[in-house]
Amino acid sequence: MKNLPLVLRTVAAWGVTLLIVFPLIWLVLTAFKTEQQAISIPPQLIFTPTMESFAEVNERSDYLLHARNSVVTSFLSTILGLLIAAPAAYSMAFFRTRRTRDILMWMLSTKFMPAVGALVPVYVIAQTAGMLDSLTALTIVFTMSNLPIMVWMLYSGFKDIPPDILEAARMDGATLWDEFVQVIRPLAMGTLASTGLLCLVLAWNEAFWSLNLSSAKAGTLATLIASYSSPEGLFWAKLSAASLMAIAPIVVVGWFSQKQLVEGLTFGAVK
Repeated sequence: MKNLPLVLRTVAAWGVTLLIVFPLIWLVLTAFKTEQQAISIPPQLIFTPTMESFAEVNERSDYLLHARNSVVTSFLSTILGLLIAAPAAYSMAFFRTRRTRDILMWMLSTKFMPAVGALVPVYVIAQTAGMLDSLTALTIVFTMSNLPIMVWMLYSGFKDIPPDILEAARMDGATLWDEFVQVIRPLAMGTLASTGLLCLVLAWNEAFWSLNLSSAKAGTLATLIASYSSPEGLFWAKLSAASLMAIAPIVVVGWFSQKQLVEGLTFGAVK
């Protein structure tokens, strides 16, 4: 009975893990079924795997085009966001004013607003600028939507750097640029990496703006997945195959980057 709390915690941990992983397992299984097998009741757990749905997805949709659009918009928005957020977080962390906290709270409050509340003005601006169904519009919107999170994470990480180090660098004649590049950047590499990885995932998974601001030319993988929902119903096997093809690249990136992501998140990146 002494080990009962440990056993209960272990069982609870496995239970939560299964709840989280089960949808992904079911998605993988359904992707390798035929449409008849995918909608069969009771569900078929034992079946002969087939690549039929993947072949139909490739024939019906230009997967490489949608994948390229997702890669371009995700990486460009992450890089652009870091270029904007890093100087902003640096100035607020080391050159604080009475309004710094208010500005940070205001930036964070913008994430509380539902995205649909900004849809009409953003759509009108993109239409007026001739940027509907363009990678430029999606990149800008992805960057703006992730900026508050990026600034907050970088600000929290930068604050953990001892100010004495910066004072020593200034006494040695370091400029602001030298201070940021040669002192801040190496010390905050974990925070920069985790912030970039998190926002890359958020941009890759963004569906709302992709569906409303793009269609044929600039459609991302989220648009590809949504195309398998039709008035006639859902094509479960094809939908699962398209979803698996959409999430596989970012899952692989997250798997190989999990060490940097966890280190950055636990090193003051999120309080």
